[in-house]
Amino acid sequence: MTRQELKDKAHSLPLSPGVYIMMDKAGTVIYVGKSRALKNRVSQYFADLASHTSKTRAMVNQIDHFDYILADTEFEALVLENSLIKRHKPRYNILLKDDKGYPYIRLSGKDEYPRFTLSNQAPNDGARYFGPYGGRGSSGEIIRTISRALRLPTCSRRFPRDIGKQRPCLEHHLGSCDGWCRGTPGAEEYQERIRQAVRLLEGKFADVERELEAEMLRASEELRFENAAELRDRLRAIQLLGTRQKVVAGAQADVDVVGFYRGEAKSCFVVLHFLSGELADRDTELLPTPMEEDEREILSALVRQYYAGRGNLPKCIDLPRHIEDQEALERLLSESAGRRVELFVPQRGERVRRIEMARKNAADEAERATSREERQSRLMEALGAMLGLPETPHRFEAFDISNTGASDIVASMTVHVDGKPLKKDYRRFHVRDLEAPDDYASMEQVLRRRFRRYLDGDEKFSVLPDLLLMDGGAGQVGVAVQVLRELGISVPVFGMVKDNRHRTRALVAADGGEIGIQANPAVFALIGRIQEETHRFAVTFHRESHAKNTVASVLEQIPGVGEVRRKALMRHFKSLKAIREADYESLCQAVPKRTAEAVFGYFHPQNGEN
Repeated sequence: MTRQELKDKAHSLPLSPGVYIMMDKAGTVIYVGKSRALKNRVSQYFADLASHTSKTRAMVNQIDHFDYILADTEFEALVLENSLIKRHKPRYNILLKDDKGYPYIRLSGKDEYPRFTLSNQAPNDGARYFGPYGGRGSSGEIIRTISRALRLPTCSRRFPRDIGKQRPCLEHHLGSCDGWCRGTPGAEEYQERIRQAVRLLEGKFADVERELEAEMLRASEELRFENAAELRDRLRAIQLLGTRQKVVAGAQADVDVVGFYRGEAKSCFVVLHFLSGELADRDTELLPTPMEEDEREILSALVRQYYAGRGNLPKCIDLPRHIEDQEALERLLSESAGRRVELFVPQRGERVRRIEMARKNAADEAERATSREERQSRLMEALGAMLGLPETPHRFEAFDISNTGASDIVASMTVHVDGKPLKKDYRRFHVRDLEAPDDYASMEQVLRRRFRRYLDGDEKFSVLPDLLLMDGGAGQVGVAVQVLRELGISVPVFGMVKDNRHRTRALVAADGGEIGIQANPAVFALIGRIQEETHRFAVTFHRESHAKNTVASVLEQIPGVGEVRRKALMRHFKSLKAIREADYESLCQAVPKRTAEAVFGYFHPQNGEN
């Protein structure tokens, strides 16, 4: 729609409560808002662009069309807006991070040595679920604290599979784990600890404390003083855990205090949880700036998202100021909790001091993040100056080749933005049609494919880097410069060279001139991290490809096993070793009997008859 058509449609809207949904040319929802009078609110967007903030102007320029939904009341509009924001996560709405959801703690099913993990849902899969809890960070800390208190394993080993295979890890030597990988204590004791952990998650702290106290006294009377001391430490850890878990679960939280700070580089939203007048926990959320919206609008959006979907809510939420739709939001939270939840703006006394404490926490968190951001900005400026670039680089792409012969030649492309890996933009390439290993030819092929896809408008390669980094010397840089020149693309290119001990030494230009980076430790460390990460990504992909091709070459030698049967076997058994060790009956579960006979006979030539 043209700008005039959008304006005319906005003026035709009714003066009724409702929700409006702004969309771009692709039909993607970019903003969701609500209003008690749709016509007035939506018309403002297309009236005087000069009066808008820069963020609003950018959003309006993206609008191709919009839709709206009428509501009977402002409260219904609030509920609908909340639902649509959660579903679409529009880029121009104020959003909390995805990891601020409210997870469950999952105890794996009927395993001999079950483990606790986090889960976003609680499906009927035979496992046991506790929660939902207040946040992934706090919930993860509950698992770690319970595991330390009961000296349960937190490593990646799986029991009984890994018992006796390796020496106990550092956690055992630090006294945080009883070393279950040794096989002692055994499964019976492990199950008893898990039962205690379950009672803790159910809030039955007194029961567990009584058990441990009795066991501690018994050990003391029997002169087992070292054992008694361990039980005493375990008891203390559980007593400390009790108060924290009650607040994280939200079951007994009295008051939450909200703080907000708007900084130049970062803003921060803080919630302090108070239990019986004592500060028991804190949640923080850093937000990018500029945040140009009115503070009441910001707080309303953040409070709604933070509390929406919580299983338990506090009795009162203290706010630094009145927010948009405060009464409607209070009703929404109260209906969710099944009891009164009060939104309150303190004016005097201890509650005002708590609001100031929350604001100071938010300010401290935002300023510390700002200083880190500023340091990173100076680092990018220093690197740009070292390389003589006309503008400060922000987005880096780095390439590496990995091979063990003419087959399985692969390449990696990693992406770093302001020094931080952007893993969603990492890409992997198979190098094709080479009769022998040739790193230069491989790199030329990969770069040509990457930048042709940019020229073809491929969304996965739609952004050009500010700096191209090649794992290698002037030769690799020369290949990159030639490819870019032929395609008419201008991007600065440098090579990352290593010393004799395979450590990053310097950057090198196409003419072979080296640029020393060791004088600046921060730049030196940055380039080293990028080079190691790119190499790691390439080697990992190469190993995966080589393993896959090895499996294919072995299985496809068996009569009757083609690509379809090979994939079916791998889906079922996951590895060539498992296929080799499988019995005939197990193989029949994955492939037809005739194929199962052929596979079993191939790996067990002495037992081929069934």
